[in-house]
Amino acid sequence: MTPHLRPDPHRTVRPLWICGFDAQPWPCAQTRLSLRRQFQDNPVPLYVHLSGLLHEAMTDLYTLNPDTAPEPYALFARFLGWTPSRHHQT
Repeated sequence: MTPHLRPDPHRTVRPLWICGFDAQPWPCAQTRLSLRRQFQDNPVPLYVHLSGLLHEAMTDLYTLNPDTAPEPYALFARFLGWTPSRHHQT
Protein backbone atom coordinates (compact mmCIF):
# COMPACT_ATOMS: atom_id res chain seq x y z
CA MET A 1 0.00 0.00 0.00
CA THR A 2 1.33 3.43 -0.92
CA PRO A 3 1.57 5.89 1.97
CA HIS A 4 -0.39 9.11 1.70
CA LEU A 5 1.23 12.48 2.18
CA ARG A 6 0.12 13.96 5.49
CA PRO A 7 -0.31 17.65 6.27
CA ASP A 8 2.92 19.10 7.60
CA PRO A 9 3.62 22.53 9.10
CA HIS A 10 6.88 22.53 7.14
CA ARG A 11 5.15 23.28 3.84
CA THR A 12 6.94 25.04 1.05
CA VAL A 13 6.49 28.74 0.39
CA ARG A 14 6.35 29.04 -3.36
CA PRO A 15 7.80 30.35 -5.59
CA LEU A 16 10.73 30.85 -3.19
CA TRP A 17 10.88 27.16 -2.21
CA ILE A 18 11.61 27.79 1.44
CA CYS A 19 9.97 26.16 4.45
CA GLY A 20 7.08 28.17 5.83
CA PHE A 21 7.92 27.04 9.37
CA ASP A 22 11.69 27.44 9.68
CA ALA A 23 12.56 29.44 6.51
CA GLN A 24 15.15 26.86 5.45
CA PRO A 25 15.44 25.73 1.82
CA TRP A 26 12.64 23.25 1.19
CA PRO A 27 12.66 20.31 1.76
CA CYS A 28 13.99 21.24 5.20
CA ALA A 29 15.49 18.69 7.59
CA GLN A 30 12.16 18.08 9.34
CA THR A 31 10.35 17.52 6.04
CA ARG A 32 13.03 15.08 4.90
CA LEU A 33 12.70 13.13 8.13
CA SER A 34 8.92 13.05 7.84
CA LEU A 35 9.03 11.92 4.20
CA ARG A 36 11.58 9.19 5.00
CA ARG A 37 9.28 7.83 7.68
CA GLN A 38 6.20 7.96 5.46
CA PHE A 39 7.90 6.17 2.56
CA GLN A 40 10.30 3.89 4.42
CA ASP A 41 8.69 0.70 3.09
CA ASN A 42 8.31 1.86 -0.51
CA PRO A 43 10.44 4.87 -1.50
CA VAL A 44 9.66 4.76 -5.24
CA PRO A 45 6.59 7.03 -4.94
CA LEU A 46 8.77 9.44 -2.96
CA TYR A 47 11.28 9.59 -5.83
CA VAL A 48 8.51 10.30 -8.32
CA HIS A 49 6.91 12.95 -6.09
CA LEU A 50 10.20 14.75 -5.40
CA SER A 51 11.25 14.59 -9.06
CA GLY A 52 8.08 16.45 -10.02
CA LEU A 53 8.66 19.03 -7.30
CA LEU A 54 12.27 19.43 -8.44
CA HIS A 55 11.02 20.32 -11.90
CA GLU A 56 8.53 22.83 -10.48
CA ALA A 57 11.15 24.39 -8.19
CA MET A 58 13.63 24.72 -11.03
CA THR A 59 11.02 26.48 -13.16
CA ASP A 60 9.93 28.79 -10.33
CA LEU A 61 13.42 29.73 -9.18
CA TYR A 62 14.77 30.35 -12.67
CA THR A 63 11.69 32.41 -13.54
CA LEU A 64 12.13 34.54 -10.41
CA ASN A 65 15.76 35.33 -11.09
CA PRO A 66 17.83 33.38 -13.60
CA ASP A 67 21.06 35.04 -12.45
CA THR A 68 20.88 33.82 -8.85
CA ALA A 69 18.92 30.58 -9.20
CA PRO A 70 20.65 27.49 -7.78
CA GLU A 71 22.63 25.32 -10.16
CA PRO A 72 20.79 22.21 -11.37
CA TYR A 73 23.16 19.87 -9.50
CA ALA A 74 22.48 21.77 -6.25
CA LEU A 75 18.72 21.46 -6.73
CA PHE A 76 19.09 17.76 -7.48
CA ALA A 77 21.06 17.28 -4.26
CA ARG A 78 18.50 19.30 -2.32
CA PHE A 79 15.46 17.41 -3.62
CA LEU A 80 16.76 13.90 -4.27
CA GLY A 81 20.32 13.58 -2.99
CA TRP A 82 19.20 12.79 0.56
CA THR A 83 16.77 10.00 -0.36
CA PRO A 84 17.65 6.37 0.32
CA SER A 85 19.32 4.69 -2.63
CA ARG A 86 18.00 1.49 -4.14
CA HIS A 87 20.52 -1.10 -5.28
CA HIS A 88 19.40 -4.04 -7.36
CA GLN A 89 21.41 -7.24 -7.37
CA THR A 90 21.49 -9.36 -10.49
